[in-house]
This record gives sequence, structure tokens and C-alpha cells, in this order.
Amino acid sequence: MSPILKRCLIPRSIISLRLYSSGQPQAVNTFQTAIETAEKLVQPKNDSTFSDPFSIVSHEMSNLAKLIANLIGSGHPTLNRVSSYYFEADGKNVRPLIVLLLSKALLNIPIEERNRITIDSSDVTTQPHFAGTPLNNSIAGKSVDESISPLTILHGINPKVILDPLSKPMDELPKFDALNGILPKQRRLAEIVEMIHTASLLHDDVIDLSDTRRGRPSGNIAFSNKMAVLAGDFLLGRASVAIARLRNPEVIELLSTTIANLVEGEFMQLKNTVMSGEDPNSITNDGDIKDIPKATGKVPTVEHEYSVTSPGEVDHDTNVSAAFEYYLHKTYLKTASLMSKLSRAAGVLSGSQDNIIENCYEFGRNL
Repeated sequence: MSPILKRCLIPRSIISLRLYSSGQPQAVNTFQTAIETAEKLVQPKNDSTFSDPFSIVSHEMSNLAKLIANLIGSGHPTLNRVSSYYFEADGKNVRPLIVLLLSKALLNIPIEERNRITIDSSDVTTQPHFAGTPLNNSIAGKSVDESISPLTILHGINPKVILDPLSKPMDELPKFDALNGILPKQRRLAEIVEMIHTASLLHDDVIDLSDTRRGRPSGNIAFSNKMAVLAGDFLLGRASVAIARLRNPEVIELLSTTIANLVEGEFMQLKNTVMSGEDPNSITNDGDIKDIPKATGKVPTVEHEYSVTSPGEVDHDTNVSAAFEYYLHKTYLKTASLMSKLSRAAGVLSGSQDNIIENCYEFGRNL
């Protein structure tokens, strides 16, 4: 471990003792002091990068909405309007920011320590960061903008009428990638996760009867519930196409499960608690109780091992513990699942070792 890193990892208790060793107690926030000390150690004076991670990937973030717009075009003007509505307002963009920052951080791992790396021909192979890396010339070596199936099949009836937004050239961005080390697939990953998140916002606003989103009327208010739901479905469809074109089975699996997790988490939120005592065979909608159709048994239902069951006649403490477990699981499915799996996907695309990829997952899960 480097001397600088060792100094950055001084326990907070030791820092606190040093602050008070003068004999006169001082009202100082020890954690804030530790941060300020670490900042001075690893950053030049007057450098705002430490406190503003956005500045590290400002170029990619400033082009995010424009690049996503290239992925969601369609042949219907109303669909274009609804699907791009939430991207027009400035959101937090936390998820793509995590992808890009992790990609930059993973760049510093030497190539010889990345035992899973094979740079595709679509990546910028002239980058000095990837010198000497084996080149994959199989189907996985195609560009993230190239279709896997023929466009005539993908577009169906009349492909000439519909512009394929996923086959547009990437302009000068690969040239910029050659300077900063972020691979095209990692940048595309950032765009995909924001599309998935935005689709979930469109659906959530319908379910929650929301009036506003990002300082504007929500999609369901500006257009209608039906259009908002369809636009969310469309975004998930386009995101799925982009996921497939990453041509990495593990990343495809990771991101596909996040979509299922979002839906399952939303169903858990509709129930909202495991100790309501309500009839599990009925649902309430606007005060009206409706019986849920009973299963025919033709399709066997298998619960996942991570499912949370409702306790029966148990004491209060057990009920509270079960409710908290339910809350944590719902929060993971609705929020942490995408955060953790996009972080792992960024690690997978970097070709890093398994332990680094696992650390990426834990980082995203515990944000």
C-alpha cells in the first residue's frame, strides 16, 4: 500500500485524538476533517475534481441526452415526443455517472492484471491503455451500433420507412475515448442504464398518480396514462436491443434481471407491508375489494429463494423484523439492483479480475 493511501486510511478515532491532544477541546467534525486531509494529500491545491466527480467525465455526461436520443427514435412522431419527454429535463443522472466514473477508475488497473479482458474490434484498439491486448474478431467484435440480425428482419414489414437509430455512426466520440480510456461499450452501458431508469419513472408516475417530475408535468399528466406506459415499454424495448448489441452474455444477464427486479419491487411496494393482515387473495383499488383469480395449476409457480414470506401468528418484534426485511428487499429490487448490477457490468466490460468485479458490485449495492 502506498504511503499516501496509508495516510488517507487513518482511523477516525486517531484523527479525533490528534485534534483534541492540544488540551483544549475543539468543536470539529472529525469526519469532515478526515475528508479535507485526504483531499490535500491526493489532489493539487485549488483542484475541484475531488469534490466534483461530475467534472471527471463532464464531456461524456454533457453528451448523454444527445446520445440517448439517437437510440430512441421511431417512425411515429407522438411516440418520439413521449419517449424523449423526461430526457429533456435535467435529471440527476446518477446511474450513468457511476458507470463512467467506475470505467475511469478501472482504467488504472494494468492490462496484465485483467484476466478477463479481450478488446473487441469495435473498441479503440489504438489506445495506449490497451496496448498488447488480444483482439476478439468473432461476432462479439462487432460495433455496439451493428445489428446482430438483418435489419429487414428487425424492422418487419417495411424497413425502408423506419430509420434504425441504433445503426447511426458514433461521430467523433471514439476519438475522444482514445484519450480518456472509456470504452464505447462502457459509454453505451451508461446510456442503457439511464434508459431503464427513465422507463421505470414513466411507469412509477402512472402507478403513484404523480403530477410532476423534474419540475414539469409528469408523463401521465402531460400525455396520458396509456401513452406513458407505452413509452416506458418502448424505452425498455430499445434498451434491450442496445443490451444485446453489447454482445456480452454476463452483462446481458445482469441488465435483463434488473428490469425484472424493478417490476417485482414495484409489486412489493403495492403491497407495502407484510403485516397488514389483509386477505392475500384479494386486492384493494380505490376502496373497492377485488378477488384475485385463483391459479389453475397448469403453470407451476416457483418462488425465488430470496422471496420474503409473511409471518403468521407471531410476536410484535418478529413482525417488525419481518417488515424491515421486507422493506430492505423491496428497496434492493427497486433501486439497489440497478445500481449494483450496472457497477458489476462496468467491471465485466473492463475485463478486470473476478475479485475486482465483485467489489464493483458491492460498491454499487451499498451506495
